Amino acid sequence: MQILAETQGNVVYLHLRGEIDEHNAHSARTKADRLVERYAGSERAIFDLREVSFMDSTGIGFLIGRYKRFQRFGVPVYLTNPTNSTDKILEMSGIYTLMPKV
Repeated sequence: MQILAETQGNVVYLHLRGEIDEHNAHSARTKADRLVERYAGSERAIFDLREVSFMDSTGIGFLIGRYKRFQRFGVPVYLTNPTNSTDKILEMSGIYTLMPKV
């Protein structure tokens, strides 16, 4: 999985690309955690899921873990552009109560 960061004003967009599963979660966590530290002063963080081709429960854990890290800095987290299959998984998990969809 790839993670690219982009800022617009004081908002950081984290563009996720590929599969979020057990196979690649460790490296994704490491890179994402570095980005959280780098953008800890942001007004908000938005995970763009447009290019996520697969997500399982590991992906839910990945997002919740990054949510908790951003919360330590007082940065609200949002999700945007989930694919239909990803949206169903996120909806069933209840994650939108923590990270609203924008």
